[in-house]
Amino acid sequence: MASPAVYSRARRLFSVFSSTPPRAQVPKFAPVRAPTPAPGLNAADGEADAKPHAGRNRRMSIGKILRVISEERHPDKLVSQFITASTASPSFRDNRRVYEVAVSRLASYGHSDAVAALLDSQKPFIEEPGLSAALDVIPLMEKCGLTPDEITFNTLLNGFYNNCRFNDAEKVWEMMKERNVEPNTKSYNAKLRGLVTDGRIEDAVAVIEVMQKDGPKPDSVSYNELIRGALCQKPDLSAALDVIALMDKCGLTPDEISFNTLLNGFYNNGCCDDAEKVWEMMKERNVKPGTKSYNAKLRGLVSRGSIEDAIGLIERMQEDGPKPDTVSYNELIRGYCNEGRLDEAKKLYDDLVKNECAPNRGTFQTLVPRVLEAGELDSALRCCHEILNRKCKVQCSLLQGVVTALVAASRVEEAKTIVELGRKNFYPRKGLRMPPRTREDMGLKMPTY
Repeated sequence: MASPAVYSRARRLFSVFSSTPPRAQVPKFAPVRAPTPAPGLNAADGEADAKPHAGRNRRMSIGKILRVISEERHPDKLVSQFITASTASPSFRDNRRVYEVAVSRLASYGHSDAVAALLDSQKPFIEEPGLSAALDVIPLMEKCGLTPDEITFNTLLNGFYNNCRFNDAEKVWEMMKERNVEPNTKSYNAKLRGLVTDGRIEDAVAVIEVMQKDGPKPDSVSYNELIRGALCQKPDLSAALDVIALMDKCGLTPDEISFNTLLNGFYNNGCCDDAEKVWEMMKERNVKPGTKSYNAKLRGLVSRGSIEDAIGLIERMQEDGPKPDTVSYNELIRGYCNEGRLDEAKKLYDDLVKNECAPNRGTFQTLVPRVLEAGELDSALRCCHEILNRKCKVQCSLLQGVVTALVAASRVEEAKTIVELGRKNFYPRKGLRMPPRTREDMGLKMPTY
C-alpha cells in the first residue's frame, strides 16, 4: 500500500494539468534535466545538505518562494528556481499551490515541454520511474493505489482538447473505456470545445446528437459551444438562434454566456438589428446584462462609426451600471482613433486609472500606432515606458516602430533605453533591436545576423 505522502503527491501532479490554458501550437523548449534526490535528505527535518542553494531556499518562506516564481518571466529560470526549491524543501514539494503557480506561469508562455520538465523533476520524490507526459498520470495513480475517476479523465480531456491535441484526447477516451469509467457531460463538453475551436462544426453537431440520443444529455455549456461554433466559424446567425430554441425545447435555460455569445456574433458581423432582438430576449427572460454584454454593443457601435452613441452608452454605464471596464474604454479609444479624434483618445487613456481601470495590451496596440502615425513621438515614448513598467506583453513590432522613429528623429539614447528595458522584459533580440546602422555608434551589444 502506498504511503499517504505518495497519494498526495500523485493527486497534485494530476491536478496541475487543469491550469493549462488553450494553446493551438507549442513552441520548442529545451527540456530541463531532472535532479536526483538530495543525498543528505533527512526525514525528520526534511532538509537536504551538500546543496549550494539549499540553505538559501530553506531560509525562504513558501510565500516568498511563490512570489519569486510568480514574478519570474523567463521560463528557463522559472524551472531552475522551482527545481532548486523543490529539491531542498519537502514542505515546498507538498504545497499544491506552488505547482499551480509554476505550471500556470509556464503555460501562459506556451511551454508545455517546460511543464513536462518540471513534473519530470519530481520523479525522485514520488517513487515512480516514468512520468514524462500527461497520460502517465493515470498509470501513476494506479500504481500508487489510487483509482482515476471521471474528474481525473476530464482534467486530461480539457487539457488536450484546449490544445487541439485530438490524438492524445482519443487515447484518454480509450483509457476510460478500458477502465469502465462512464464519460459525463463535462467529458463531452471538452470534446465540443476542441472541435469548435478547430472549426469542425459538423463534428460538434454530431457529438450533440450522440449526447441527445445515448446520453449524457447536453447542458447549457454544450449548447453555448454550439452557438459559438455557429457564430464564430461559419458564421451562421440563424442557426445560432435556432440553438436557443432547441435549448428551450430541451428544458434548458440560456444564460448570460449564451446571450453574450450571440451578441458578440451579431455585432461582429454587422447585424445590429438581430442583436437588438437578443437584448429583447434577455429582457423577456429576466437575464441581466453584464459589462461583457455592453462591451459587445460598444464594439458594434464603434465598428459602424456610431461614436456618439458609444459615448452615450459609456456614460449610461458609468451612471447606472454595470461599470465599464478596460475593454469598454478600449473600444471607445478605438472609435476616437478611427475618427481621427486623437486628443480625445489620449485623454480617455489618461483617465483610465481615474475610472478604476488599467491600460492593457489592447489599449496600447490601439493607441500607439495612431500617435506614432500623427508624429507625436513623446506620447508614443510615454506609452512604451508604461508598457514596460507594467510588464504588459505587446507585439514586438509595436515597440520596434517607436525605436525606429526615435532613431530617425536623432533621439538615439531614448531608443536605446527602450531596447534595454525590452530585454529586461524578455522581448526577443530579433524582434526588438536598434537599427543596424546605429549599433556601433551606440556601443550597444547587439547580435550579428
